[in-house]
Amino acid sequence: MLRSIPSPTVSALEIGPLTIHLYALCIITGIAIAIWLGDKRFRALVPQATSVVSEVAIAAVPMGIIGGRIYHVISSPDAYFGNGGNPVDALKIWEGGLGIWGAISLGTVAAWLRYRRLAKKMELPSFAYFMDALAPGVLFAQAIGRFGNWFNIELFGRPLIAPWALSVPPLKRPNGFSGFETFHPTFLYEALWSIAIALLLIYFGRRLLPGQTFALYVFAYCLGRVGIESIRIDEAHEFFGLRLNVWVGSVVGVGALIMYQRLNTKKIKVIE
Repeated sequence: MLRSIPSPTVSALEIGPLTIHLYALCIITGIAIAIWLGDKRFRALVPQATSVVSEVAIAAVPMGIIGGRIYHVISSPDAYFGNGGNPVDALKIWEGGLGIWGAISLGTVAAWLRYRRLAKKMELPSFAYFMDALAPGVLFAQAIGRFGNWFNIELFGRPLIAPWALSVPPLKRPNGFSGFETFHPTFLYEALWSIAIALLLIYFGRRLLPGQTFALYVFAYCLGRVGIESIRIDEAHEFFGLRLNVWVGSVVGVGALIMYQRLNTKKIKVIE
């Protein structure tokens, strides 16, 4: 029986002159699954929407990646603009560093703009239906993307001695933790949490009003993320003793919960 989860020994595959970074492969795989599942769910509601999800994705996915990277760089500027930092490294997305808050924010704006144009041509329902259809797939994408952090051996938590602890090689251990060998696998916690939320939304989503599935996705993800952030030990900006992502997750989560409640009274066109 293994006493811990081993860390990968490679983070990229070399195929001739081609280098495939496993972090990037996880992100791409997650995006593909999100588009596939989102398309399947949306066409179940709107059969004529045969290419809507893929067309929206053409705009939303690149903007989501850009937004995620911008958030990461802004929230961790010292790694790129501080002493010893290299601004060019901000462009190296394959090395890790996509902030979910920036990805969802900018990606959603791009999706709304593109969807609005398509809706006028195809008589599509409210954007709320579209976001509800996408929510579970986005969660699966986030879960797969977190395994990219495993391949990069990053974003793990405090020291832990347990069968599910992550074994971290000495060179990857943060300052002050060189004497510890195993740590909380926060990538795994977040992946399992995201999968659990996705399955619950698929099962209970039909009972919810338009927009509430997406609102619950945001709230539930933030709830888990705040807890996971509390045990992470990677460098992060803090305000009043709490990590930046804890504050952001708390504010966004409360906002999502308020939106969920407001949707109970908001009238939205229902598909017959």
